[in-house]
Amino acid sequence: MNKLFLSLILTGATVGLSGTAVAQRNVSLGLKAGASLSNFVGKDAKPYKDIVGFQAGGFANIGFTKLFAFQPEIIYSRKGAKLETPDLTTRLDYVDVPLAFHANAGGLFFEAGPQVGFLVSAKDKIGNATVDVKDFYNTVDFGYLFGLGYQRKTGPGIGLRYNGGFTNVLESATVGNVTFQNQRRNSVFQLYATFSFQGR
Repeated sequence: MNKLFLSLILTGATVGLSGTAVAQRNVSLGLKAGASLSNFVGKDAKPYKDIVGFQAGGFANIGFTKLFAFQPEIIYSRKGAKLETPDLTTRLDYVDVPLAFHANAGGLFFEAGPQVGFLVSAKDKIGNATVDVKDFYNTVDFGYLFGLGYQRKTGPGIGLRYNGGFTNVLESATVGNVTFQNQRRNSVFQLYATFSFQGR
């Protein structure tokens, strides 16, 4: 699945880059930031509860037509979840690279696409103690996104997005001849504001 997903990522990037020659007069750059509500999903994720995180970064919106656009992004985002018993909060920080395809209706847009995240930090907070647990987590997180919002080529905008993971957050562990894989994936709702600048 990882090879197929990586192929989709590369295809999306190629489509976006090849379209820039046609759409140079319809490119805008922008910044975005907001809050997130994250948790884990999967058969081993039931005890976990939501935590509040954040995301911030930049994007380029490349318009192919009035109806369709491609928006690659680089986003720093905090994800994770918590357990009430014991009192444990897991915080996972990623540099995410979403490749969002937009369907536009005026300023209103609907979006969907693939995403790849690169793990920067993984920490467990148990009571008042914080432990670095990055070595136990997968460093690459393949996922997807869909959402909606309002965004013009220049000026402020707003959006609501869901990020789901295909990849289990924890690495597999092998004991003897048996390999164990914890079934937990990222699940994140993001509410954000944008500001766009006309590029070309």
